[in-house]
Amino acid sequence: MAQSSSVGPVGAATGYRPSGTLPFLAEFRRQASRRRTQLALGFMVLLPLIILVAFQFDSGDDDRNGRNEFASLVDLATSGGLNFTLFSIFVSSSFLLVVVVALFCGDTVASEASWGSLRYLLAVPVPRARLLTVKLLVALAYSALALVLLAGTALLAGTLRYGWSPLRSQVSAELAPADGLVRLLAVLGYLAVVLLVVAGLAFLLSVTTDAALGAVGGAVLLWILSSILDQITALGALRAFLPTHFSSAWLGLLSTPVQTDDVVRGAISAIAYATLFWGLAYWRFTRKDVTS
Repeated sequence: MAQSSSVGPVGAATGYRPSGTLPFLAEFRRQASRRRTQLALGFMVLLPLIILVAFQFDSGDDDRNGRNEFASLVDLATSGGLNFTLFSIFVSSSFLLVVVVALFCGDTVASEASWGSLRYLLAVPVPRARLLTVKLLVALAYSALALVLLAGTALLAGTLRYGWSPLRSQVSAELAPADGLVRLLAVLGYLAVVLLVVAGLAFLLSVTTDAALGAVGGAVLLWILSSILDQITALGALRAFLPTHFSSAWLGLLSTPVQTDDVVRGAISAIAYATLFWGLAYWRFTRKDVTS
């Protein structure tokens, strides 16, 4: 019997290419139209402006007893655009950026399952591994965009308000603006690597549950739990294996001379954890029954 012209040699429809399903740009535009993406990115732009406005209400003659350390950070933040950017990163890195990355990576698959559209994507058919890869890359792209928007807005607003001045911090000598900008870029790069742990954990939870809020919240809570355990000195050397142990190592990039030992250890730890979580996510998703 002659083979139908609409069916390929392996049973697939003529012209069907797995690599042609669910293009990256199509998924990127699709996620851009979602309200949570718009709100998250919008807040990244708004936060530095809120901080800038808040600084205008500081008369400078408040009683600063008991909060000298924070007051000195504020004084540094208002001494130039680079310093304002550093302050914005400092106040955002421990929680806000964690939530944003968890939102993008934890909501991406679980939300499709909760809407009942995941099985229709697979019926297109989009290969499961490709679907996960595209969704993960889009989530990581938006996470990186959020980080860039936060730093870029802070740098622009801070420079317009406080000028282009040398970078100063409590752990380094004064750095020339060009050198300070390079240090800030290095800090952003390290933070992006550290946040891969959150991205991996949230993505793993996203393919495990149909509740997007559970995936996002679970990743944030586990990150907080790791941070709490890291403060318990009785754990000794075991703390070095916690994913949050080197989360503040970026401060070494601001010191004089630059301290990179913990930065290297933190990067290796983050990549190892992220790879483990992503591997488990692929293993779980390619074997689960998708009914939603």
